[in-house]
Amino acid sequence: MFRVVRVVLPACWPALLFSGVLLLQGCSLLPKKDAGDSAASTPALVSDGGDRAASASTEGEREGKDGKRRDAFSVDVRGPDSVREYLSLHLEIQRYKTLDDLGATEISRLMVAAEANARELLATLGYFTPALTLALHETPASDKAPREIVVTVEPGEITTVSNVQLSYAGPIADDPSAESQRDTIRTAWALRAGQPFTQQAWDDAKAVALRSLTAKRFPTGNIEISRAEVDADRHEARLSATYQSGPAYKFGPLLLRGNQRYSADGIRRIAQLPSGADYDQQKLLDAQQRLASSGYFDSVFLTLDTESGTPLAAPVIAQLREAPLQKVVLGVGFTTDNGPRLSIDHIHNQLPLLGWRAVSRLSVDRDIQSLGTEWKAIPGDDGWRWFSGAELKSEQSGSYVVDSGRLRGGRNKTSDHIDRSYFLQYDYATNRGTDAPPSASAVTANWGWTGRYFDDNGSPRRGYGLALELAAGYTLTGQQLPFTRTYVRWLGIVPVGWADGKDAATLARRSRLQLRAEAGAVVGKDSAQIPSTLMFLTGGDTTVRGYAYRDIGTVRADGQTVAGRYLGVLSLEWQRPFVYKDKLTDFESVVFVDAGAVADKPSELKPKVGVGVGTRWRSPVGPVQADLAYGVDTRKFRLHVRLGFTF
Repeated sequence: MFRVVRVVLPACWPALLFSGVLLLQGCSLLPKKDAGDSAASTPALVSDGGDRAASASTEGEREGKDGKRRDAFSVDVRGPDSVREYLSLHLEIQRYKTLDDLGATEISRLMVAAEANARELLATLGYFTPALTLALHETPASDKAPREIVVTVEPGEITTVSNVQLSYAGPIADDPSAESQRDTIRTAWALRAGQPFTQQAWDDAKAVALRSLTAKRFPTGNIEISRAEVDADRHEARLSATYQSGPAYKFGPLLLRGNQRYSADGIRRIAQLPSGADYDQQKLLDAQQRLASSGYFDSVFLTLDTESGTPLAAPVIAQLREAPLQKVVLGVGFTTDNGPRLSIDHIHNQLPLLGWRAVSRLSVDRDIQSLGTEWKAIPGDDGWRWFSGAELKSEQSGSYVVDSGRLRGGRNKTSDHIDRSYFLQYDYATNRGTDAPPSASAVTANWGWTGRYFDDNGSPRRGYGLALELAAGYTLTGQQLPFTRTYVRWLGIVPVGWADGKDAATLARRSRLQLRAEAGAVVGKDSAQIPSTLMFLTGGDTTVRGYAYRDIGTVRADGQTVAGRYLGVLSLEWQRPFVYKDKLTDFESVVFVDAGAVADKPSELKPKVGVGVGTRWRSPVGPVQADLAYGVDTRKFRLHVRLGFTF
């Protein structure tokens, strides 16, 4: 007989039993080590790790012998130099090597993606049919990582350009006056048939052509269509691009923003913007530079208003920040010619009554002490302006100290490449020292012209500059006798040879010759007492290197050096850029020879020669030049260092 016993359980027990069942089932969802992982592979992957490749990273694996934490894996790219460094730098798999707890399965998945990524990167270099092998190696003894991924690359044949088709849309397509601009774009196209095709070269060629289109008349131009059709089997690329010009623009009025102190008419005359002329980006930049260098503004930014709806008279907006009415500038410098220098400048941008701009300077260095002021008016509509100046100076000139004074006044004009001036000038000079030349004074009428035809006035690579000075005057000390003064200076930079770079982007002039010549003559009677400041001395950083500043002159019978009436200087410099891995750097080496002579008669000119070597660095603030020169006559070495380029 069965007896039924009734058992009463608390209400919480069924809940606990139900929860336990769920927990047991959930254990099956926890991650487990799968022996099959070690065999996971794809046709593109090669693994030699065996069962060890399946083990998850542990703290022991992630620490090297020195106790430092190691990466999960390392990547070694093997192949030609032309692709190895590029892949090593840009492969996306490199981003994951520092992740924790990456097992063989995860690394294998990353390797699959790395193969596709490598093919995309190689395609940008022009290799569309590469052979790739990715292998995973165990490297437990390595201090870098417990595993190493080896990417072996055979890039194959590079793709070259077979055909280039450029076309135009918009007004430029049918405008006869735009024919020269169309020809310029085609001529300047960088990626030509037969050259290697790379994504960078393709992008650069399109960008250069677009800049050429928008630089003149068509500032809103754009690339309407561009296509690169690659035939991987034949290793050829067919390129085509269509440029939409947009409407032709002309300069309209100059609209000022931010001017309060200086008159709008004066600003317009300083800018010299050619209103009504065809838009030219360089003319816009030139106007901006004229305003920026005028001294009236701390910042200037000019833009063409292409949204005004009036392309034939598009306003030019000038965003200005005016400079203070007066300011004092303290300067400290050093030159290898004259040693340390201290200067104090006072600038007044609007003199009372005249309204001219005045710059006054006190400068003191080892050999020169000077105090001077220069006043300039705002230029007229024709670009010419009045100016005046005065200067007192004491300087070491040859074997003597010369105390001099100068007054001048006249007109000058500065344009894009040419500076002109004509003025009257008064000079006096007193020489101090034993048996010093007599004091002298004179008045002269002067004319000057300077032309700069460099590709870059701040750091030129080619071009030339020419300066002429002509003066006629009378001496005022002793007999009043007429005399003339002529001075000519020329500098030419001639590119020589081509770079060895195979990539079109590195194709650039490899070296240059810089030739410099100076000549001067003061013609008058031997008895004419001409101020020494109007005669010639040479030597120093920018003339004849290897000699001190103004150390070359006429040598008198007593061995003293004084300024002479005739000058001749010649210089030849070979500039050779440093090329590293087929790419130009910002450094250059130079070898030079300078020769200069000063005398009172042309037949007595005996050149003094300086030879040497140096280096150039294209720094962000301008070219830095350092030369070590040997003076053949003095048999001494001199170091010459200077910053910037001026002509």
